[in-house]
Amino acid sequence: MEFEPVAPVRAYQRVVEQIEEAVFSGRIKPGDRLPSERELMVQFDVGRSTVREALRVLQAAEMIRSRPGDPRGPEVLAASPAALHRSMHRLARADHLGLSELLQFRMILDGSAHLLAARLRTEDHLAELTTALEAMRAGVSRGFAEFSHADVAFHEAIARATGNPLLVISGEVVRGVVLELIEDKLEHADDRTALMRNWLAHHEEVLGAIRGSDGERAARLAKQALYDNYAEYVPAEQRRLLQPLLA
Repeated sequence: MEFEPVAPVRAYQRVVEQIEEAVFSGRIKPGDRLPSERELMVQFDVGRSTVREALRVLQAAEMIRSRPGDPRGPEVLAASPAALHRSMHRLARADHLGLSELLQFRMILDGSAHLLAARLRTEDHLAELTTALEAMRAGVSRGFAEFSHADVAFHEAIARATGNPLLVISGEVVRGVVLELIEDKLEHADDRTALMRNWLAHHEEVLGAIRGSDGERAARLAKQALYDNYAEYVPAEQRRLLQPLLA
């Protein structure tokens, strides 16, 4: 019989795990304060350096916030996509994730979100999507920045219509990273007005599919549009990662 070696676990990691579990289980809520360093030392029966290292890890993960000179313990923060966005952005910039992988992931996410939105949407969701679409229509003549803002609102409304907060957060992160990687190319597009009009026509089709509760069509439109608009920025040999999603 053979066993695998056991990796040693440092004390500060155990402190981090217990605090994370308290937050995830709801025993500690956003806005609550952790005990002071001294109280944490007593409760965990560890030294000051261990507590400080655990708090440093939690702060780096944006789970808590400490203010210099504040006599109270660190404040527990609400979950935010900002940390996830920065992590994915660093991975992309470090070449661990390329545009092809990110675009493939976005096609999967958007396809699923569009399908669910078409099947679960309410009249309020349709009204929100219609408002965003009208803002996009106005943005064609007002400029790319306003158009892009309305486009983001449209996609966020679709994600909310799914009722799944993970799709909202993941979609926001992946959209942002993909756009950042190609924003320079979009800025210098030959005919941005034509580009906006094409995107507007696509969003009108998507809204029609969602209004008609046609999830398959909405998902197909989402994935095809992403491929049509962004695949040209992906090296030709990597487009094979995207094409199976169009079937």
